[in-house]
Amino acid sequence: MSDSAYRVETTSRLAQWRIDNFSSCTYKKSDPFKIGNWNWHLAVEKNRFLGIKLYPVISAVNRDQPPIASFIIRVRSSTGDRRILLHPEITDKQLKSNDDFVWAIETPLAGRIIIDVEFLDLKIADPEGGDPCSIWSGSVVRRRSNVTALASLGQMLSENIHTDITINASDGSITAHRAILATRSPVFRSMFSHDLKEKELSTINISDMSIESCQAFLNYIYGNIQHDEFLTHRLALLQAADKYDISDLKEACHDSLLEDIDANNVLERLQNAFLYQLPVLKSSCLRYLVKFGKIFDIREDFNAFLQHADRDLIADIFQEVLLAWKGF
Repeated sequence: MSDSAYRVETTSRLAQWRIDNFSSCTYKKSDPFKIGNWNWHLAVEKNRFLGIKLYPVISAVNRDQPPIASFIIRVRSSTGDRRILLHPEITDKQLKSNDDFVWAIETPLAGRIIIDVEFLDLKIADPEGGDPCSIWSGSVVRRRSNVTALASLGQMLSENIHTDITINASDGSITAHRAILATRSPVFRSMFSHDLKEKELSTINISDMSIESCQAFLNYIYGNIQHDEFLTHRLALLQAADKYDISDLKEACHDSLLEDIDANNVLERLQNAFLYQLPVLKSSCLRYLVKFGKIFDIREDFNAFLQHADRDLIADIFQEVLLAWKGF
C-alpha cells in the first residue's frame, strides 16, 4: 500500500499533494496520479532554490502523444504567515520529460506545504498536422447523441420538414415531430397517447425554458447538438432531462458537470446535484469543498449558500466536515 506522504489526491482536474514535513527533505517525488489520459508525477527539490516539477509518465502507449497542458499551480505554506505562492497560468505547454516544467521558487518554505495543480485543459497533437485537440472536447457527448438518431433528423428539425407539434418556450416557439419526441421521452409519449391538451392542440408548453435552451434540447434529441451549445445550456438540459425522463441526456450532463468543478461553480453544482439526485456529483462537490479545503476560499459565498440551502443538504455538508475532521 502506498505511503500517504507520497500520495496525491485528485478530482477530475485538480491534483493536491500535501507534504507534512518539508523542511526535513531535499528531494521528494510523488506517487503517480491519474489526470486525463496520463499518469503524472510531482517532485520537489531543494538546491540553490526550491524547484517544483510536474511531468507525465511517458510510456510506449502514449509516447507519440505527450500531453499539451494548460494549468494553474500554487503552493501554500501552513507555517508562519501561511503564504500562498501562485505561478502565472501555463497555457498549451507540451510536457515530455521531468525538465519541461520547473518552477524555481526563491522564497524559503518550511513545515507543511500544499501543492495544488488545477488542469484547465489537456490536448494531444493532431497526427494529421491540424490544431491540437482537447481530450475534454465533448466527443463523448456528441457520440452519445449521434448513436440515438439518424443524421437526417437534424435536417428535419432545422428545415421544419413535416413538423406536427409546436413547442412554446418562455420567449418563443419552435416546431418539432411528435413521433421523434415520443420515441426519445416516455413523458412525451404519454402526452400523445392519451386525450390530453397536448394531443388535442398539438402544442407543448415548456415555460421554464428559454427558446435557446429549448433549441439545444431539441438539437440533442435529434442528434444535432454542438459541444459549445451543450456547455452553454447544460444546466437547463439537465432540468429538461430530469423532467422528461431522458436518461442518456441526464447522464451526459452529469458527466460534463463532473469535469470542471471549480470555486466559481461548486455551490451551484452542489445544489443541482441535490435537486436532481446525482450522488456522484454531490460527493465530488463536497470532496472539493471539504477534502481540498476550498470551502475557506469561498467563505462568504458559502455562508450565503447555507442561508437558503435545503436542511438535508446542509446536514450532508456538515457530515462531510465531521468526517474530514476525524481524519486529522
